[in-house]
Amino acid sequence: QVQLVESGGGLVQAGGSLRLSCAASGRTFSSYAMGWFRQAPGKERECVAAITRSGARTYSADSVKGRFTISRDNAKNTVYLQMNSLKPEDTAVYYCAAREGGINYYTQGTQYAYWGQGTQVTVSL
Repeated sequence: QVQLVESGGGLVQAGGSLRLSCAASGRTFSSYAMGWFRQAPGKERECVAAITRSGARTYSADSVKGRFTISRDNAKNTVYLQMNSLKPEDTAVYYCAAREGGINYYTQGTQYAYWGQGTQVTVSL
């Protein structure tokens, strides 16, 4: 089992940047494919980025492509989401998720067994 703790959320003006971190504890971090999801009030949860166990391949949703970058440091048991050029529509609770095994990245919430508690990101005009 793995425990996930997100950090780095906050309030930022449009056009600004934030970097979210998700620290994992428990079993070998490199055993897990990781994803970042977000959910805004009244909206469905969506995957914004995902990364394979090795970090060799990544996915970014069209809504964030070119602005958000997912990365991981397996030596530090941490996955990151660098968010640049933030927009008010990026406002949401952001969650990291972990899935054990597999060779791909995964973009559906049902494919992940472990979730963090979430961190709020608010982008103001």
